[in-house]
Amino acid sequence: MNDLRFPGFGQADFKAMEAEGLEGRMKAIIGTVRPKLEALGAELAPMLSRLCGEEMTAHVAKHARRSVNPPADTWVAWSSNPRGYKMHPHFQVGIWPTHVFLQFAIIYECPDKTVFAENALRELASVRRAVPDGYVWSKDHMVPEGTPHGRLTDEELSDWLRRLKTVKAAEITCGIHLPPDNPVLKDGEAFLRKAEETFAVLLPLYRMASGT
Repeated sequence: MNDLRFPGFGQADFKAMEAEGLEGRMKAIIGTVRPKLEALGAELAPMLSRLCGEEMTAHVAKHARRSVNPPADTWVAWSSNPRGYKMHPHFQVGIWPTHVFLQFAIIYECPDKTVFAENALRELASVRRAVPDGYVWSKDHMVPEGTPHGRLTDEELSDWLRRLKTVKAAEITCGIHLPPDNPVLKDGEAFLRKAEETFAVLLPLYRMASGT
């Protein structure tokens, strides 16, 4: 990591996510946060490609369609498709005003989300063992909160997976949340190591989603 360009996240990045209005928020994101997401995209893509056994491309959120409401969070995502990520299982690093997240995600645009739902339901015991208790699941990538794996019962997780399989608007994410005072955020090299460790933990979920 001699050519490390990602310096870590700091207070200015969280402050950017609270800037007033669409224009102010986007200016803050573009000037402060986005360069870091672009650096992360470039630096983590080779590692994710090795991990997944396929070429993974970084996609930094542009928020181009917004005309009124400022984005509440922003992110970089990696998928196996160089043209986009929303229709595919993917990994993400992103930031809310309250925390940075590193996660695996299948959002509602993904047409093959039933593949993951069926595999995860069939291998529920493996999912329970693979995911650490402190990792956080969410049914909605547009809200910052989630439910720790250790607090989800088998029945609840199964219900989430069945919903993912049957409800068109359903989605699911799983990963970690790092609050602003977490020292890993301030150390770029430590953060990259944490990302590699986290995505390695989440790899079984990605494999279930991609059918490999």
